[in-house]
Amino acid sequence: MKNLQKLTLFASLIVVLWSCNDAIDIEQPGRLGAEQAFQSVADLQLGLLGSYATLDATPQIQFNSVFTDELSIGFDSGGQGIGNGEYGFILNPGSAASTAQWTNFYASLNSFNRLIEAAALITPADADEQAQLNEILGQVHGLRAYINLLIVTYFSTDYTDDGALAGILIDFVPTVDQLLPRSTNGEFYSLIEADLNLAQSLLTTQSDPIVVSQDFITFMRLRMAIFRQQYPAADALAQQLIPRYPLANRAQYQGIFTDADNTGIIFEMQRVLNDRYDGQGATGSGFAGGWAGANYAFVNGTIDGSPYFEIGRSLFDLLDPADIRFDVNVNNTSIISPDINAAEDFRSEDILVVGKYPGDPASQPLLNDLKIFRAAELVLYRAEAAAAAGNINGAANSTAAFLKELRDARFGTDQPLPMFANATEAFGAILDERRIEFAFEGYRWVDLKRMGERGGRGILREALDCAINGACSLPATDFRFTLPVPIVETNANPDIQQNPGF
Repeated sequence: MKNLQKLTLFASLIVVLWSCNDAIDIEQPGRLGAEQAFQSVADLQLGLLGSYATLDATPQIQFNSVFTDELSIGFDSGGQGIGNGEYGFILNPGSAASTAQWTNFYASLNSFNRLIEAAALITPADADEQAQLNEILGQVHGLRAYINLLIVTYFSTDYTDDGALAGILIDFVPTVDQLLPRSTNGEFYSLIEADLNLAQSLLTTQSDPIVVSQDFITFMRLRMAIFRQQYPAADALAQQLIPRYPLANRAQYQGIFTDADNTGIIFEMQRVLNDRYDGQGATGSGFAGGWAGANYAFVNGTIDGSPYFEIGRSLFDLLDPADIRFDVNVNNTSIISPDINAAEDFRSEDILVVGKYPGDPASQPLLNDLKIFRAAELVLYRAEAAAAAGNINGAANSTAAFLKELRDARFGTDQPLPMFANATEAFGAILDERRIEFAFEGYRWVDLKRMGERGGRGILREALDCAINGACSLPATDFRFTLPVPIVETNANPDIQQNPGF
């Protein structure tokens, strides 16, 4: 996996096999099918590398940032985020965000299902090849579970309702003429569980941050349990992982976001020079892609790098300069106004540059690995489970204690133990901590969707940040905390049921 340049050699094969159903499912002379493309375990290994290359979290990072209160319009904006409406809470079946998530998820599923079907046609030559095949299948089933949970995350109205509709459940390679209905959360969860069980039985790797491992599988079980509010099971799973993934100290935390340190990283999407994501993505668009830092700036992650989005003031005001997360999120070239309401020219006197994806200034600015599963989630999931159980206060095994544990690590000093009057305050504090910890990592919209009502939180922008369009707030109960099924799907499959409100 480390040498991702191998993917360049395999890219054309990946495109031929699964770039789109229209191309895949039309039988043409000379067409390269799975039985021709995958004739050995070594071929499957290359196919697995290609499958990893389909994974991209930058569209999710972009949508969670622009649609919520993580960002404001930058001083060098050319209309990014405004033209497509996401910054104004405009979301409909034609929106780029909806289309990007749906098409990307199903492109990945197509690659996974083709590998699984091809693997059934191959007989390993010996025990070593059988072991390699098991590892390949374990990883691809884990990846399929990951994508299917993302489909539930973005397209289901209620994660806790097994009867709610999610996406189209596909565990096979469909033909181009198949019109499939949406399946329920319960059906998705069943397939996810089956994939996780199979992956767990096949994988030998306990931990490796750039591939699916046993710890990846455990984390997936944890996240699914959290989404379903199965808190006792979630807390037990978090406790399994915590001994192997300690919280990063201040220096390590800073190194995580320069790709110099992997402390506490359970899974990440690796990005390297000359891979398929080494380039400027669709700036300001829900399709994103490319360098992660290009979601916010054109050239580099400094004030001179043409930032077209900046840190939203309501988020910035939560950041404490004594907290290492301030240094990670706020580039040190930023101009910080001591009083934005008194500023004569708000845009030039308060320029808050997103610093989370600096890239390597010497080789490629804005290009960084994407951190997908981190140790901080384990602690915050335990805080959530404690709040759900009513254990909100106290110095141990409480929401307050877990929040203090994380803050102690980020400040590098002993922090006060918080005190909450009720569960709403506790859930609100968890959301505030998640907002800081996972800023610009693709969490904010998802967190508000699943926990905002319980924590009394919604999207809330600083008045100056929303003066451009009046889109200042949105309650977590709004129907736009579920993505619509995109028009590219409903046009081809008119019987598919759309989500409420669209």
